[in-house]
Amino acid sequence: MCLILFHLQEHPTYKLVLAANRDEAYNRPTAKAAFWQDKPTILAGRDLEQMGTWLGMSKDGRFGALTNYRDPAHMKPSKVSRGEIVTNFLNGADSTKSYMQNLSNHKKDYVGYNVLAGTPDELMYYNNIEDTITTIDPGTHGLSNHFLNTPWPKVEKGKKRLSDYISQAKVVVPEELFTILSDSEEAPERLLPDTGIGLELEKRLSSLFIKLPDYGTRCSTILTIDQENNVLFMERTFHAGEFVNEVKYDFQISK
Repeated sequence: MCLILFHLQEHPTYKLVLAANRDEAYNRPTAKAAFWQDKPTILAGRDLEQMGTWLGMSKDGRFGALTNYRDPAHMKPSKVSRGEIVTNFLNGADSTKSYMQNLSNHKKDYVGYNVLAGTPDELMYYNNIEDTITTIDPGTHGLSNHFLNTPWPKVEKGKKRLSDYISQAKVVVPEELFTILSDSEEAPERLLPDTGIGLELEKRLSSLFIKLPDYGTRCSTILTIDQENNVLFMERTFHAGEFVNEVKYDFQISK
Protein backbone atom coordinates (compact mmCIF):
# COMPACT_ATOMS: atom_id res chain seq x y z
CA MET A 1 0.00 0.00 0.00
CA CYS A 2 1.23 3.56 -0.50
CA LEU A 3 2.30 6.60 1.49
CA ILE A 4 2.31 10.29 0.52
CA LEU A 5 3.86 12.86 2.86
CA PHE A 6 3.75 16.51 1.89
CA HIS A 7 4.20 20.04 3.19
CA LEU A 8 2.00 22.61 1.46
CA GLN A 9 2.99 26.29 1.44
CA GLU A 10 3.99 27.78 4.82
CA HIS A 11 7.67 27.72 3.82
CA PRO A 12 9.81 30.66 2.65
CA THR A 13 11.40 28.69 -0.20
CA TYR A 14 8.82 26.14 -1.32
CA LYS A 15 5.16 25.99 -2.23
CA LEU A 16 5.17 22.19 -2.07
CA VAL A 17 7.54 19.55 -0.73
CA LEU A 18 6.43 15.96 -1.22
CA ALA A 19 7.89 12.53 -0.47
CA ALA A 20 5.99 9.39 -1.49
CA ASN A 21 6.35 5.62 -1.67
CA ARG A 22 4.46 3.48 -4.14
CA ASP A 23 3.91 -0.10 -2.98
CA GLU A 24 2.90 -2.75 -5.51
CA ALA A 25 3.36 -6.38 -6.51
CA TYR A 26 6.85 -6.94 -7.88
CA ASN A 27 5.53 -8.63 -11.01
CA ARG A 28 3.32 -5.72 -12.12
CA PRO A 29 5.04 -4.13 -15.14
CA THR A 30 5.97 -0.50 -14.54
CA ALA A 31 7.91 2.18 -16.40
CA LYS A 32 10.18 4.58 -14.53
CA ALA A 33 9.24 8.27 -14.34
CA ALA A 34 9.62 10.16 -17.61
CA PHE A 35 7.79 12.56 -19.88
CA TRP A 36 5.38 10.30 -21.76
CA GLN A 37 5.78 9.98 -25.51
CA ASP A 38 2.02 9.86 -26.12
CA LYS A 39 1.25 12.64 -23.60
CA PRO A 40 4.43 14.75 -23.60
CA THR A 41 3.26 17.29 -21.00
CA ILE A 42 3.01 14.57 -18.32
CA LEU A 43 5.95 13.60 -16.12
CA ALA A 44 5.18 10.43 -14.17
CA GLY A 45 5.92 6.79 -13.68
CA ARG A 46 3.56 4.50 -15.56
CA ASP A 47 1.71 1.30 -14.83
CA LEU A 48 2.21 -0.69 -18.04
CA GLU A 49 -0.73 -3.00 -17.29
CA GLN A 50 -3.42 -0.30 -17.43
CA MET A 51 -1.24 2.58 -18.79
CA GLY A 52 -2.16 4.99 -16.01
CA THR A 53 -0.19 6.49 -13.12
CA TRP A 54 -0.29 6.90 -9.36
CA LEU A 55 1.60 10.21 -9.13
CA GLY A 56 2.66 12.81 -11.64
CA MET A 57 3.17 16.41 -12.64
CA SER A 58 2.41 18.34 -15.81
CA LYS A 59 4.48 21.08 -17.40
CA ASP A 60 1.74 23.63 -16.70
CA GLY A 61 1.79 22.96 -12.96
CA ARG A 62 -0.97 20.40 -12.46
CA PHE A 63 -0.18 17.75 -9.86
CA GLY A 64 -2.00 14.55 -8.98
CA ALA A 65 -1.45 11.51 -6.74
CA LEU A 66 -3.60 8.55 -5.78
CA THR A 67 -3.70 5.82 -3.14
CA ASN A 68 -6.01 2.84 -2.76
CA TYR A 69 -8.41 2.60 0.17
CA ARG A 70 -7.55 -0.51 2.17
CA ASP A 71 -10.65 -2.48 3.09
CA PRO A 72 -11.52 -5.95 1.75
CA ALA A 73 -15.07 -4.73 1.16
CA HIS A 74 -13.74 -2.10 -1.25
CA MET A 75 -11.13 -4.23 -3.02
CA LYS A 76 -13.31 -5.95 -5.61
CA PRO A 77 -12.35 -5.64 -9.29
CA SER A 78 -13.47 -2.27 -10.69
CA LYS A 79 -14.93 -1.46 -14.06
CA VAL A 80 -12.38 1.28 -14.67
CA SER A 81 -8.69 1.48 -13.70
CA ARG A 82 -7.99 4.00 -10.96
CA GLY A 83 -4.76 4.85 -12.77
CA GLU A 84 -6.75 6.94 -15.23
CA ILE A 85 -7.85 9.34 -12.47
CA VAL A 86 -4.48 11.07 -12.13
CA THR A 87 -3.69 10.70 -15.83
CA ASN A 88 -6.88 12.41 -16.97
CA PHE A 89 -6.41 15.28 -14.53
CA LEU A 90 -2.82 15.91 -15.62
CA ASN A 91 -3.81 15.74 -19.27
CA GLY A 92 -6.95 17.87 -18.89
CA ALA A 93 -7.93 21.51 -18.62
CA ASP A 94 -10.87 21.44 -16.19
CA SER A 95 -10.51 23.28 -12.91
CA THR A 96 -9.57 21.08 -9.97
CA LYS A 97 -12.97 21.59 -8.35
CA SER A 98 -14.81 20.64 -11.55
CA TYR A 99 -12.65 17.56 -11.99
CA MET A 100 -13.28 16.47 -8.42
CA GLN A 101 -17.01 16.99 -8.82
CA ASN A 102 -16.96 14.82 -11.93
CA LEU A 103 -15.18 12.11 -9.93
CA SER A 104 -17.91 12.35 -7.32
CA ASN A 105 -20.56 11.98 -10.03
CA HIS A 106 -18.86 8.71 -11.09
CA LYS A 107 -17.74 7.47 -7.68
CA LYS A 108 -19.24 4.01 -8.17
CA ASP A 109 -17.12 3.38 -11.28
CA TYR A 110 -14.07 2.65 -9.10
CA VAL A 111 -13.20 0.68 -6.01
CA GLY A 112 -12.03 2.71 -3.01
CA TYR A 113 -9.41 5.39 -3.56
CA ASN A 114 -8.03 8.75 -2.40
CA VAL A 115 -6.79 11.42 -4.78
CA LEU A 116 -4.81 14.63 -4.37
CA ALA A 117 -5.08 17.03 -7.28
CA GLY A 118 -4.48 20.66 -8.09
CA THR A 119 -1.49 22.98 -8.20
CA PRO A 120 1.04 24.06 -5.58
CA ASP A 121 -1.13 27.16 -5.07
CA GLU A 122 -4.34 25.19 -4.42
CA LEU A 123 -4.40 21.48 -3.70
CA MET A 124 -7.60 19.50 -3.16
CA TYR A 125 -8.46 16.06 -1.79
CA TYR A 126 -11.26 13.64 -2.66
CA ASN A 127 -12.14 10.08 -1.69
CA ASN A 128 -15.01 8.04 -3.07
CA ILE A 129 -15.78 6.33 0.26
CA GLU A 130 -16.91 9.40 2.21
CA ASP A 131 -17.52 11.20 -1.11
CA THR A 132 -16.06 14.45 0.15
CA ILE A 133 -14.10 17.18 -1.66
CA THR A 134 -11.76 19.27 0.50
CA THR A 135 -9.34 22.13 -0.13
CA ILE A 136 -6.19 21.21 1.79
CA ASP A 137 -4.96 23.67 4.39
CA PRO A 138 -1.31 24.77 4.45
CA GLY A 139 0.96 22.63 6.59
CA THR A 140 2.23 19.05 6.81
CA HIS A 141 -0.06 16.20 5.75
CA GLY A 142 0.04 12.46 5.23
CA LEU A 143 -2.02 10.02 3.19
CA SER A 144 -1.80 6.25 3.15
CA ASN A 145 -4.63 3.81 2.49
CA HIS A 146 -7.36 5.29 4.65
CA PHE A 147 -8.30 8.99 4.62
CA LEU A 148 -6.13 12.11 4.56
CA ASN A 149 -4.28 12.45 7.87
CA THR A 150 -5.76 9.29 9.40
CA PRO A 151 -3.38 8.71 12.35
CA TRP A 152 -1.93 5.39 11.26
CA PRO A 153 1.56 4.86 12.77
CA LYS A 154 3.36 5.23 9.43
CA VAL A 155 1.45 8.42 8.61
CA GLU A 156 2.09 10.00 12.00
CA LYS A 157 5.75 9.00 11.98
CA GLY A 158 6.30 10.24 8.44
CA LYS A 159 4.50 13.54 9.07
CA LYS A 160 6.54 14.25 12.17
CA ARG A 161 9.84 13.49 10.48
CA LEU A 162 8.94 15.62 7.46
CA SER A 163 7.65 18.49 9.60
CA ASP A 164 10.75 18.43 11.81
CA TYR A 165 13.01 18.52 8.77
CA ILE A 166 11.08 21.20 6.87
CA SER A 167 10.96 23.47 9.92
CA GLN A 168 14.76 23.79 9.97
CA ALA A 169 15.67 23.43 6.29
CA LYS A 170 15.81 26.55 4.15
CA VAL A 171 16.84 24.41 1.16
CA VAL A 172 15.56 20.84 0.89
CA VAL A 173 18.18 18.15 0.38
CA PRO A 174 16.49 15.26 -1.49
CA GLU A 175 18.64 12.67 0.26
CA GLU A 176 17.10 13.68 3.59
CA LEU A 177 13.62 12.95 2.21
CA PHE A 178 14.71 9.64 0.68
CA THR A 179 16.05 8.70 4.11
CA ILE A 180 12.62 9.30 5.65
CA LEU A 181 11.00 7.13 2.98
CA SER A 182 13.50 4.30 3.48
CA ASP A 183 12.42 3.61 7.08
CA SER A 184 11.56 -0.11 7.28
CA GLU A 185 10.80 -0.26 11.02
CA GLU A 186 7.42 -1.88 11.72
CA ALA A 187 5.00 -0.28 14.17
CA PRO A 188 4.17 -1.80 17.58
CA GLU A 189 1.14 -4.09 17.46
CA ARG A 190 -0.77 -1.93 19.95
CA LEU A 191 -0.76 0.98 17.47
CA LEU A 192 -1.85 -0.95 14.39
CA PRO A 193 -5.16 -0.23 12.68
CA ASP A 194 -7.64 -3.01 11.92
CA THR A 195 -8.44 -2.88 8.22
CA GLY A 196 -9.64 -6.46 7.92
CA ILE A 197 -6.44 -8.06 6.60
CA GLY A 198 -5.20 -9.72 9.80
CA LEU A 199 -2.70 -8.64 12.43
CA GLU A 200 0.38 -10.20 10.81
CA LEU A 201 -0.12 -8.43 7.49
CA GLU A 202 -1.09 -5.17 9.21
CA LYS A 203 2.29 -5.27 10.94
CA ARG A 204 4.23 -6.06 7.77
CA LEU A 205 2.54 -3.13 6.01
CA SER A 206 3.06 -0.68 8.88
CA SER A 207 6.56 0.48 7.91
CA LEU A 208 7.15 3.42 5.60
CA PHE A 209 9.26 1.23 3.29
CA ILE A 210 7.82 -2.24 2.71
CA LYS A 211 9.63 -5.43 1.69
CA LEU A 212 7.58 -8.64 1.46
CA PRO A 213 8.37 -11.75 -0.63
CA ASP A 214 6.21 -10.71 -3.60
CA TYR A 215 5.09 -7.18 -2.73
CA GLY A 216 6.66 -4.00 -1.46
CA THR A 217 7.89 -0.49 -2.17
CA ARG A 218 8.55 -0.23 -5.89
CA CYS A 219 9.54 3.44 -6.03
CA SER A 220 10.18 6.51 -3.88
CA THR A 221 9.42 9.94 -5.32
CA ILE A 222 10.59 13.38 -4.22
CA LEU A 223 8.88 16.51 -5.58
CA THR A 224 9.66 20.11 -4.69
CA ILE A 225 8.16 23.26 -6.21
CA ASP A 226 9.69 26.53 -5.08
CA GLN A 227 8.21 30.03 -4.92
CA GLU A 228 9.44 30.76 -8.47
CA ASN A 229 7.68 27.60 -9.77
CA ASN A 230 10.89 25.66 -10.33
CA VAL A 231 10.18 21.93 -10.14
CA LEU A 232 12.50 19.15 -8.99
CA PHE A 233 11.18 15.62 -9.54
CA MET A 234 13.26 12.61 -8.48
CA GLU A 235 12.35 8.94 -8.45
CA ARG A 236 14.23 5.92 -7.14
CA THR A 237 13.00 2.49 -8.16
CA PHE A 238 13.44 -0.74 -6.22
CA HIS A 239 12.89 -4.47 -6.60
CA ALA A 240 12.41 -6.62 -3.51
CA GLY A 241 13.92 -3.83 -1.44
CA GLU A 242 17.03 -3.41 -3.58
CA PHE A 243 17.83 -0.16 -5.42
CA VAL A 244 17.45 -0.39 -9.21
CA ASN A 245 17.51 3.07 -10.76
CA GLU A 246 17.25 6.82 -10.20
CA VAL A 247 15.91 9.53 -12.49
CA LYS A 248 15.89 13.30 -11.99
CA TYR A 249 14.02 16.06 -13.82
CA ASP A 250 13.92 19.78 -13.25
CA PHE A 251 11.94 22.41 -15.12
CA GLN A 252 9.98 25.59 -14.58
CA ILE A 253 6.19 25.49 -14.73
CA SER A 254 4.96 27.03 -17.97
CA LYS A 255 2.30 29.72 -17.78
